[in-house]
Amino acid sequence: MSGVKMSSGYLNRFCIFITSLFLGMASMANAKTAYLFEFDSIDGGKISLSEYKGNVILVVNTASECGFTRQYTGLQALWDEFKEDGLVVLGIPSNDFGGQEPGADSQIKNFCEVNFNIDFPMTAKTTIKGRDAHPFYHWVSDELGWMAGPKWNFHKYLIARNGTLHDSFSSMVSPTSPNLQEQITLLLAQSG
Repeated sequence: MSGVKMSSGYLNRFCIFITSLFLGMASMANAKTAYLFEFDSIDGGKISLSEYKGNVILVVNTASECGFTRQYTGLQALWDEFKEDGLVVLGIPSNDFGGQEPGADSQIKNFCEVNFNIDFPMTAKTTIKGRDAHPFYHWVSDELGWMAGPKWNFHKYLIARNGTLHDSFSSMVSPTSPNLQEQITLLLAQSG
């Protein structure tokens, strides 16, 4: 009889744990700002978007073996030009499209530094699509609709100084695109 009580007590605790986990994920997906999200850093530790509160954030999923990989040059140029004005470029390596980011975090970091002199913040390799996608990407879909989800490597999301999602830019939009740069400049001119 006591074994049954222990099992039901365990089952109750398990159900409470699963329910709280689900509610926590649901509240993240219903977040009003990007500041509730954090990623594993490519250098170890965490990158919390709340660290960048008051800045404009350009979030880009990246891959080392993609035809768009040359966009790293433009992303670094944006970072160099606008970081003093409050722009943060955040690279999020992902192997979700065409298996074009197969390396370990250390290989990805080395590739970016050696080939493109990248020094903007980067996360560890992250799943960005499907059920297992990072909660940030579920939030993006909730905010802008499922069509705004990343369709390929180097999809870009622009976050305003107040942490709201401003816009989405496809992989075809280069970091040097006048439209993207105009939107960045517009957001940088606004106060948080």
